[in-house]
Amino acid sequence: MPTLKLRFPGGRYHATPWGHHVNEGLIEWPPSPWRLLRALIACGFSTQQWREVPPLATALIGKLALDLPLYKLPEVTAAHTRHFMPVGSLKNGRESTTLVWDTFANVGEGEILVHWPCELNSDETALLALLAHNLNYLGRSESWVEAELTPDSEIELNKFNAIPHHERDQRDQRFEQISLMAPVPADSYKAWQIDKAKEAVAHLELPVGTKKPTAKYLKDRERELAPYPPNLVACLTKDTSWWKGHGWSQPPGSQRVIYWRPSQPMQVTAPARRGIYELPRVEMILLAISTPSGNKSALPSITRTLPQAELFHRAVVGLAGKGERIFCPELTGKDEQGRPLKNGHRHAHVLSLDLDEDRRIDHLLIFAKMGLGDTAQRAIAGLRRIWTKGGAGDLQLAVVGRGSLSDLRRLLTPIGNSATSLIGPERGTRYWTSNTPFVPPRFIKSMGKSNDLANQVNAELRSRGLPEAEVVILPGNADETLPLRHFIRKRRKGNSPPQDIGFSFQLNFSEPIQGPLLLGYGSHFGLGMFRAVS
Repeated sequence: MPTLKLRFPGGRYHATPWGHHVNEGLIEWPPSPWRLLRALIACGFSTQQWREVPPLATALIGKLALDLPLYKLPEVTAAHTRHFMPVGSLKNGRESTTLVWDTFANVGEGEILVHWPCELNSDETALLALLAHNLNYLGRSESWVEAELTPDSEIELNKFNAIPHHERDQRDQRFEQISLMAPVPADSYKAWQIDKAKEAVAHLELPVGTKKPTAKYLKDRERELAPYPPNLVACLTKDTSWWKGHGWSQPPGSQRVIYWRPSQPMQVTAPARRGIYELPRVEMILLAISTPSGNKSALPSITRTLPQAELFHRAVVGLAGKGERIFCPELTGKDEQGRPLKNGHRHAHVLSLDLDEDRRIDHLLIFAKMGLGDTAQRAIAGLRRIWTKGGAGDLQLAVVGRGSLSDLRRLLTPIGNSATSLIGPERGTRYWTSNTPFVPPRFIKSMGKSNDLANQVNAELRSRGLPEAEVVILPGNADETLPLRHFIRKRRKGNSPPQDIGFSFQLNFSEPIQGPLLLGYGSHFGLGMFRAVS
C-alpha cells in the first residue's frame, strides 16, 4: 500500500480550499486528494515528457482514486503576507493597487504522510516513486515540496490523525470535520459519463440507412459531449477556466468528502524558526551559465575549460568555508589533516561544457563519485555568479539539475546528446576519444617504458579502478583535433604541468565502460576529458 512522505523545503504550504477566494485567508489542510492526483499528473507532463497520460499512469490514478487516503499531519502554525498588487489603472495620478493576502501553513521541518489503502503492482509502484521524486511543488507555485515513497515497514496507521468520515463514525471534541475535494472512483465516473453522454445527444437524430453523418451533425455531437470528459484522468487534466466555461460549479469527476482532523490544527502565532535539515547526497549538480544580456557570444570560449572550472572551484570553496578552513573532502580533495585523498579520484570534478556545440561554455557539471554532501550542495547552489578573464561582465549561474549522472541521459535534444556522449550509453562503450587535450602528469621520456605516453595513460586508468586500454594517438592536424591545440593547459594557481603539451587520442577498451572519463593533469577541472564514440 503506497505512502507518500511530503516535506516542504521552504517551510511553507500554500493552498486555498475549493470554493473559497484567496483573500478569505483560509488554508486547505491537509492537501485534498484531488490536488494530490492532479499534481502527480502535472509532474508527468512536465518532467517525463508525456504528450498524453500513458496507460500505466491511468491505471495508477484509477487505483489511487478508488479509496480515500489517510493523513498524518504535523503541528503547524498559520501565517500570511499582504501584497498591494497594481491593477493597471491610475487614480489621482497614482497607480491603483488592490490588497492580496497570501495565507500559508508554516510547516517548518514537519512532514506529511499520505497513505492510500490500495494495492499497486511493481510497475505502478515504480511510476509513483518516479513521479514523487520529480514533484517540485504542491499547491501554489511557491509551495515547494520534496516527496518520496515510504516503505510499508515504516508506517504506523494508528498514528494517522486525518481520516475519512464514515457513517456512524463519532469523534470527541479533539477532532473536527472538514470538507475536501476528492475524485470519484474511475468506474463510477465512467458509468455516469455514459448515461450523461446518451442524454446529451438524444435529441440529435442519426442519418437514416447508409447515409453518412453530416459535418453539422458531428460538430453538434462534439459540442454536446464536450462537458463530459471520457474518463477520470481527462477530468483531472482540465483547468478551472475549462470547467467554469462549461457551467460546472466544481470539476466533473470530483466529489466533496468529509474528513476528521485534529481540532484547531493551526495556531495563529509567531512562526517558529525553521531548522536546516541535511540534504541527501547526490552524484552531480548541473549549472547553466548565462550573461545578464542573454548574449551567447559573450560566454567564455571552450578553450577556457581549465581556468573557468578553476575560478568556479575557488569561488565555491570560499563560499562553503565563508573565509574559514572547512572539512569538505568532496570539494577540497583533502582529509581532516589537509592531506590529499587517496580514493581513486572520487572527489569533485568541475567540467566546463559546451552542450549546444557552439564552442562556448554554457554549462558546468560538478560530479563526485563519493557524492556531494550538504555543505557542497548548498555552496554550489548558493553561488549565483562567477567571472571570466577579459569578459564583459559577470556570468550568471542557475541550478538546472541534480541527482545521478544517469539523469543526464534524460535531457532533451540537442543538449541531451552532448551530455550523453560524456557519460556514454547505459551499457557503456569500448571506444572513447579526446574531447579536451590530455596533459601528461609526468615527463615523457624516451628511456623507461613507465614514462612513455601509453603507460602514463594506463597508469591513470588503473588509479581510477578502470581496465587498461589500447592508446591510439590521433594526428594533431585533423579537423577534430586541431581546435584542441588552443586550449589553456596550465593552471593559474597550483602545480604546473611537467610539460605544457596536449595530446589527442582514442582509447580502445576490451570491455565496455561508462563515463565521465577524465585523465591526466588538470583532469578535475576538465582537461583529459573523453567522449564516447560508436
